[in-house]
Amino acid sequence: MLTELIEEWDQDLRSGDPLGFPGYAAKVAAMEGESVRTGLADGFVLVECDFSVIGGSMGLVHGEKVVRAFGRATERGLAVVVVTRSGGARMQEGMLSLIQLSRTAAAVNRHRAAGLLSIAVHQTPTTGGVFASYGSLTDLRIAETGTMMGFAGPRVVEQVSGRQVEGASHSAETALANHIVDAVVAPADVLGWIEGALGRADRPLRASRPPVPTRQIDPPPPGTDPAWAAVLRSRQLGRPSGIHVAAAASTSWTELGEGTDPAMRSALATVCGRRAVVVAMDRYAGGGQPGPAGYELACRAIALGGRLGVPIVTFVDTPGAALSPEAENDGIARAIAATHAAMAAAPVPTVSVCVGEGGSGGAQALSAADRLLIQDGAIFSVIGPEGAAAILERDAAKASEVAPLLRLTSQDLVGFGIADAVVPDGLDATVEAVGRAMGDAVAGDRARRLDAATAVWLRG
Repeated sequence: MLTELIEEWDQDLRSGDPLGFPGYAAKVAAMEGESVRTGLADGFVLVECDFSVIGGSMGLVHGEKVVRAFGRATERGLAVVVVTRSGGARMQEGMLSLIQLSRTAAAVNRHRAAGLLSIAVHQTPTTGGVFASYGSLTDLRIAETGTMMGFAGPRVVEQVSGRQVEGASHSAETALANHIVDAVVAPADVLGWIEGALGRADRPLRASRPPVPTRQIDPPPPGTDPAWAAVLRSRQLGRPSGIHVAAAASTSWTELGEGTDPAMRSALATVCGRRAVVVAMDRYAGGGQPGPAGYELACRAIALGGRLGVPIVTFVDTPGAALSPEAENDGIARAIAATHAAMAAAPVPTVSVCVGEGGSGGAQALSAADRLLIQDGAIFSVIGPEGAAAILERDAAKASEVAPLLRLTSQDLVGFGIADAVVPDGLDATVEAVGRAMGDAVAGDRARRLDAATAVWLRG
C-alpha cells in the first residue's frame, strides 16, 4: 500500500460473469474487493493495483474504476498517481476485459488534455494489459528496485520466441536503460520521489562540481582579440556549465529519462520558487555534445511544460550537437529540427540562458526563447571558430584569426537583437536574472524578436 486514502471510491462495484467462465461467478462472489483500489489521497488521486485479487488483472470493474478515478481527478484538477502490479487483462471476462485498455487510455488522455500531471509507479510484477494501457501513458514513470516488468511475461516470451530474457529485458534496470521509465527508486523512497514530483517537497539536484584546473590558467596575452579571448573564457575549465546553474536555481528536481544523455538533462523542477520544466546542458559530460536521444528527451520535456502550463527554462552550454556516424544514422538532424519546432510551438513562457558556449543549431534549438540571456563571458556562434577556420582557411589552427569574423561575443548577440540581455557570469547573479526573466517572459515574444532581428538586415 503506497499511502492511506482519505476517501475510497467505488468499493461496491462488482463484475458479472459475461462469459459464463467455469468457477468465475463463485470467485467474484467470494472476493472482498477488486483488483484495484481508487480514491483521494493527500492532494492527489490514487489508483493502486491489488495483486492478491486475481493477480491484479484488469476486468471490466477494474477498468471502470480507473476511468472514474481519472474522471474525478480531471473534474477536481488533481494529479493522479498510478501504482501498477498486475498480470494483465482478465481472461475470465474475455473481450469485455480487453476493451478496458482502450477505455482507460482514453481517460488518461482526457486528464492530460486538462493540463494535469500523472505519475506511474511500477511494482513487481507489472505485465500485460495494465502495462499496455494506462500504466504506460502517464507523464512520469518510475519502477521500484527489483521490479519485473514487460508486456508479455518472461516465461511466455521465452517459450514463444525461444530466447532468454534474463539480463536483456523485463527488469527495472533494463527498462531504465531503454528509457521506458524515468528512474529506478527503492521502495522506501517512492513516496518522497512522488512528493518531489508534485512540487510539495524539496529534492535538490546534486550536480558534480566542475573539474578543477590542474594548473593555473594564464589570461590571454596582451593584444589578444576580444572575440578569441571570449572563446577561451567560455571554455575555461572550472567554469560552471548549464547543469550547475540549474542546480543553483532549483530547489526541487525530478529527472526525466535519467541517464538518457549525460550532456542533456531534463526535469520537472521548482526554479526560483516556480514550477517549471528545465533542460540543462553539461559540457563536462558526454563531450558536451548531445545526441539524438538527448534532443528527443528535450522535446518530451518541452511538450510536458506546454501541457502542464508551466514555464520552460533552458540552460545552454555546448560546442554543438554530436558529430559521428552513429549520430547521423540515429537522426541527429531530425532530432534538432524537432526541438526547434517544439520550442516554436510551446504555448507557455520560455527562458533560455547561454552560460558558456552556444554552438550551431544544436544550441540554437533550445535558445529561441521568449527571453534569451547570455552570460558576459559566454559566446554564441553559427559554427565553432575551429570549424569555421577549417572551412575558410583549410586550417583549424587559425581559429583565433577567424573568431572575430563571427561576431560571437555576448555584446554582439545583444547588439544584433538576438539576445535580450547580458548577465554576469556568477551563479547568484545568473539565477537572479533567470527569476526576473521568468516573471517577464510572454509566450510569443521569441518569434517577434527573431523576426525583428532578421528584418533589420533585409534588403530590397
